[in-house]
Amino acid sequence: MTAAPSGPAFSVHDIPFSTHGSWFGISPVLAEKTRAEDLHLVSHQNGMHAVLRLVPLEVATGGRAETRVEATPSLLRWIHEAGHIELAYESPDTVRVCGEGLGLRVSAAAQTLTPFNGTYFYREPVADAYVFTSYETGRRYRVTVLSGSVTDMSGSEALGSAERGVTIAADSGGGWEIAVEEFDAARAPYASSAAFGKVAEAARNSFAEFVDAVAPWRSSATPAAELAAYVLWSATVRPAGLVGRPAVLMSKHWMDKVWSWDHCFNALALAPGCPELARDQFALPFDHQDESGALPDSVTHSEVLYNFVKPPIHGWAFGRLRRRLPRPLDQAELAETYGMLERWTDFWLTARRAPGAALPHYQHGNDSGWDNATTFDPARVVVTADLAAFLILQLHELAFLATELGRPEDARKWTRTAEETQAALFDELWNGDRFIARSAHGEDTWSSSSLLDLMPVVLGEHLPDDVSAVLAERIEDHLTPHGLATELPDSPHYLADGYWRGPIWAPATVLIEDGLRRAGHHRLANEISARFRALCETYGFAENFDALTGTGLRDRAYTWTAGSYLLLAEAHELRHAAPAPAAHTGG
Repeated sequence: MTAAPSGPAFSVHDIPFSTHGSWFGISPVLAEKTRAEDLHLVSHQNGMHAVLRLVPLEVATGGRAETRVEATPSLLRWIHEAGHIELAYESPDTVRVCGEGLGLRVSAAAQTLTPFNGTYFYREPVADAYVFTSYETGRRYRVTVLSGSVTDMSGSEALGSAERGVTIAADSGGGWEIAVEEFDAARAPYASSAAFGKVAEAARNSFAEFVDAVAPWRSSATPAAELAAYVLWSATVRPAGLVGRPAVLMSKHWMDKVWSWDHCFNALALAPGCPELARDQFALPFDHQDESGALPDSVTHSEVLYNFVKPPIHGWAFGRLRRRLPRPLDQAELAETYGMLERWTDFWLTARRAPGAALPHYQHGNDSGWDNATTFDPARVVVTADLAAFLILQLHELAFLATELGRPEDARKWTRTAEETQAALFDELWNGDRFIARSAHGEDTWSSSSLLDLMPVVLGEHLPDDVSAVLAERIEDHLTPHGLATELPDSPHYLADGYWRGPIWAPATVLIEDGLRRAGHHRLANEISARFRALCETYGFAENFDALTGTGLRDRAYTWTAGSYLLLAEAHELRHAAPAPAAHTGG
């Protein structure tokens, strides 16, 4: 019964156990900073919902067995001195679970208070199986017993607050096995000829193929590469609901959306080895671009939000993406992307430039992606230097694309607009010593101790040498032993777990490292890369990290952190390869 585990081990308290394409995972995490004692089947359709509770049981007493949980990419195990339980994905919507020496209780996770919410449970006569229907996800979860026996069933066909579930145990001391499926309204009775070991082996091979494609360059110098690949692989969902493409969610914990800048970093990480998946990641928010050209703030299975936007890093991202893809994009593909970026750029030049203004503005810190950065303390509707810098890069990319597409007038227009925007950036927001921010409603200006004020370093080769030197010096002031603090650690506004008021974040790290490198500041870029890679190798792939201790904060299985690690690790490996391969360098 037992399949040999393979791949990096991890804690399901930090990273959910799931598989490529699935909308559910197995995890104790039920909500932000909320963890249960038991593992749950947690679905991300129609929101995040714990649907089933999985409780290992002692055979002798029928009570909860205190087990140790071990996980690798292909196999989840509950281990007890009396026996064990194993779980593996057979497909994105089906898991197989088997046990020896322990029983298993599968019950509804949410309490049902009325006939109109929670979970309804019944024995299904056609398939001779046990079905939980979830009001929250709008889907069904069927338990089919393949071997062993049901020793208890409670709450079948009950309404109201009855406890609902089924207990499975072995016949006469042997083993037992079940299949658990997620589906919509109906499905033929479960049938499979594959033994559990073959199911686990297939899952192991699927992940191995993915990691070999995404990180063929990995070595002992990049020890977290396989786990980073697993974070991306396991957080990928197949098209469903409002998600029309395969999508890498930010996490299968509670940050289970695609935000309209996070996706860029995952696309870049995936590009050389999984080019179609990478292109899907880049394009996904553009599927929901509105008539003004704006991208949504976020997209998930059942929700698209437009109340905020995200910064226009997409020109920068696409320029890097196309160079990392294994084949050149054809004219039709370039034209499609050109149209998307053109509409997104026009949004910033029209809807986000006040009459007579040369520079665009954010309407809230959320628009910048740096939700609560101290740059936004004096005001929220703000003209900032980072926004202008990102837009300048996007304008240059549009000019480059227009030239390739044989549109010289467009190319001249975008180049002229880029030059005018950069001139306005220095005229209005550079005081000779630093970049400042300005209210979009008046002349009030200010500076802050936020790393956000230094993000114009992304302009790289477009910056005057004296300006990039000042920015590099100030960026180095933010460098702790673990990486770039988003607020100066000696600032009175610094908070260890202050979101964008102190913690280290992956996107800022990648953007700054790239800008410094393009501006010629290789020593500092190398140091930033090295410290961030060491941070991930020690503390994992959290949403953000305590800048002084390195501790992972918030959601602990964040894909843009894993993707950023892969980008920086690949670039490090290829810089130090001898001879250097004629491949995509990244970083």
